[in-house]
Amino acid sequence: MPATQEQREKAVVDALKEISHIATLPEVTLRIIDLVEDPSSTAQHLHEVISNDPALCSRILKVVNSSFYGLPGQIASINRAIVMLGLNAVKNIAIAASLAKLFRGGELTPFFSAKELWDHSNAVAIASKILSDRLGMGMGDEAYLAGLIHDIGIMIEMQYDRVQLIDALDRCNSDMNGRPSTSLLETEEEVFGANHQDYGKGLCEKWKFPTPFMAAAGFHHNPTAAPKEVQKIVFLVHAADKIASQLPGGFRLDNPEVDIDQEVVEALKLTPEIIESVLEALTESLNDPEQAN
Repeated sequence: MPATQEQREKAVVDALKEISHIATLPEVTLRIIDLVEDPSSTAQHLHEVISNDPALCSRILKVVNSSFYGLPGQIASINRAIVMLGLNAVKNIAIAASLAKLFRGGELTPFFSAKELWDHSNAVAIASKILSDRLGMGMGDEAYLAGLIHDIGIMIEMQYDRVQLIDALDRCNSDMNGRPSTSLLETEEEVFGANHQDYGKGLCEKWKFPTPFMAAAGFHHNPTAAPKEVQKIVFLVHAADKIASQLPGGFRLDNPEVDIDQEVVEALKLTPEIIESVLEALTESLNDPEQAN
């Protein structure tokens, strides 16, 4: 029988208690988030924080010079990068750098590794931004971060109980191409009593992320169940997740089918041509060596 809401909530609380060491973001990232959320902050304030973290400086320069942003010429100054990208985009890069550290670990099964999941999350983030830009929605930065964290709940499961996650993964009965006969969401509920949407939403609440990000983590597989006020971002991430799952060799244990929910298609006014163009742009971006993590 499916787990009750009460059982799911208890499973999430128990897991997050056990792995409290990953339930906070690094101090520098938290400071960047606070700065960006403060309307009185300037690029100089952000520069003062970032300049003390050489690894983050390097990451920002790498991203700003990638084809993903399409800016002219090489940018070698962090100050200029912040001005060119904007505070929100820099915040997203900082969070991405922090999250990448969580997606570490070897191959758990022949069809799953943390690195594969990170590659998929990165692809969904890029696809979410591309889709937002194509549709003129003006929420590219927000869509990027929402896409990046959408599957963070699987990493909670991995940190909490690797043996149980391996059991859930094995129950998917993947074929040689990694296509499952049973969705990971179903097998997670059988094993954990909750699925990665529940865990992802719980972690976002613990991180005090804004509601749209909690919704993207918690409803990307059942987007029409998301609260109306945040459905737009959830719809974007759902569509991007399905598009990214079409990439050859990509992670798709939670996506046996890659068809976008029809209500999402209608709400976003998606056409086969738009979907194909996003897939092409995504493939091009991922093939850019400067975009590689």
